[in-house]
Amino acid sequence: MESQPGSEGGRIAAFLVMALIWGLTWLPMKLAAEVVPPIFLALVRFVLAGLCYLAIILPKGISLRLEQPGRVIAASLLITTGSYSLLFWGVAHSPTGLSAVVNLALMPIFVILVGALYGQERITARRLGAIGLGVAGLLLLFSGRTGAAADGAALGLAAVAAGTLSYAWGAVISRPLMRSMHPLALAFWETSLGALALAPVSLLVEGYDSWRLSALADGRALLGLSVLVLGGSLGAFTIYLWLLREWGAFRAGLYAFVSPVVAVAVGVAVAGETFGRPEALGMSVLLAATALALTDGRRVARSSP
Repeated sequence: MESQPGSEGGRIAAFLVMALIWGLTWLPMKLAAEVVPPIFLALVRFVLAGLCYLAIILPKGISLRLEQPGRVIAASLLITTGSYSLLFWGVAHSPTGLSAVVNLALMPIFVILVGALYGQERITARRLGAIGLGVAGLLLLFSGRTGAAADGAALGLAAVAAGTLSYAWGAVISRPLMRSMHPLALAFWETSLGALALAPVSLLVEGYDSWRLSALADGRALLGLSVLVLGGSLGAFTIYLWLLREWGAFRAGLYAFVSPVVAVAVGVAVAGETFGRPEALGMSVLLAATALALTDGRRVARSSP
């Protein structure tokens, strides 16, 4: 996507499309996980996404040379393997709207914490406030969840939070690679290498059954993979990279306030997910924490299905 003078309206429209897509990916992911085991679903998603990236990269003549292969492998294991195995499993066991809130609201906070350990971020008073609000928001989200079914949902949300931390860690160690590798080349390697490592994780956790391949032809699986690969990986992520160049990280990162609201609304309206006072309060506090983190003027990473 190329920048055009006077095209601010086009950039705003693209931003809204991106935020809408990332808000709409959560429910199809959960529906697909009803017929395909979630980690295996993540494996198929990233194999397909890697092939799509390759189809874009080769005609453009973008170099696929690996810079700092050890760092690329580590980032791939964190961003794709660790993050999305936990994320897909967590979404399969918890409400999609709350999963989106936990993932998108915690991302800038975790990037700050991990970035500080690597000397990339500073812990300021504003950021300490963001971290405190983030913890309070999580406690509110979990406060109304008791009983066997609720405990299962709480475990799913905990897995989403752990997956978010894994992604943030990988994003931090990926930053130096952005100076020497094309973003699409880096996305290809992190997607493909991470998918390769998802195979043994799926076998270890979910076992193997030949029916899984035929289950991919189920309408729910096809819908989920189409939305995740074409919408999330190729469509929305391409827009995000463009907006990073046009607007910078702060304005592009404002999707973190729009996408969770979309995900919650879709989950309540379509799937009948519960969204009561504890969830509303927890979501409000988590989004306030996100606002504190984003308005500190530093870069944060993207995460989304």
